[in-house]
Amino acid sequence: MQSPPYFWPAVSVILVIGQGILLWFMGQVPICECGYVKFWHGITISSENSQHIADWYTFSHIIHGFAFYWLSKLIFPKMHWGARLALAIVAEAGWELFENTDFIINRYREVTISLDYFGDSVINSVFDTLWMVFGFIIAWRFPFMITVALAIAFELWTGFVIRDNLALNVVMLLYPLQAILDWQGGI
Repeated sequence: MQSPPYFWPAVSVILVIGQGILLWFMGQVPICECGYVKFWHGITISSENSQHIADWYTFSHIIHGFAFYWLSKLIFPKMHWGARLALAIVAEAGWELFENTDFIINRYREVTISLDYFGDSVINSVFDTLWMVFGFIIAWRFPFMITVALAIAFELWTGFVIRDNLALNVVMLLYPLQAILDWQGGI
């Protein structure tokens, strides 16, 4: 039986709203404690990083969308793309919830240059998931090699500009290297 055309978009919206509600119950601030919301905040070593709609880490979330699209298409080739998107939202929202636990917040502060990181605001975290959705849709609509080129460009650009990117973030969380920490700190 085929789902109505609005079914998967409705599921996706409910999942993202649920993520926001859970983050709020976890004690995350709804918006930046500065009292306003900006579309872009480009200063990474700042109390406003991860508090607004977009920042340098937005590019990592778009890459998450590429990866979730490719993985879901590989693992579930016959599944409706809307169902695969809902699974991707579950994965991204799950990471966002885990990322805002004391365990991960403290890990970031221990092994990265993010010494003043206290977690994402609810609006930033929800938009991180929406940026992933954007990346998923790009990967769904564009040829594989275009999304590969975009992912490489995003990684190189953010690595150059802020000395951090998705790959470095994963390495530093899982197996921190002093050489990377020194380079990120400008030493």
